[in-house]
Amino acid sequence: QVQLVESGGGSVEAGGSLRLSCAVSGQRRTFYCMGWFRQAPGKEREGVALLDLDDYSTYADTVEGRFTISSDHRKKTLYLEMSSLKPEDTAMYYCAAGPTCSATMRLEDFIYWGRGTQVTVSS
Repeated sequence: QVQLVESGGGSVEAGGSLRLSCAVSGQRRTFYCMGWFRQAPGKEREGVALLDLDDYSTYADTVEGRFTISSDHRKKTLYLEMSSLKPEDTAMYYCAAGPTCSATMRLEDFIYWGRGTQVTVSS
């Protein structure tokens, strides 16, 4: 059974940094597309960053230049380096995997989801 487990969330002050990790297990082949999504209280889940096997990355406009997505295929781990964090980045962050990366970061393209890790940024 495929499992995605996020870690690395926490509470930081505005301007701080965090590194999220997502460990993938139960899948022999690497997923073509993996990504990070987030959901703030009362808001819809939204795409943050995607990365495909060709190392092509896509970022939401709100995080472009501040967040970096990367992966270690050998370790089957996905990362999200977050810097210059803002209070509006506060959300539950989810890791997801699927066969397709779309520029619009459609949730329905992703088959597997983690349970999330909380990121809280105080002003």
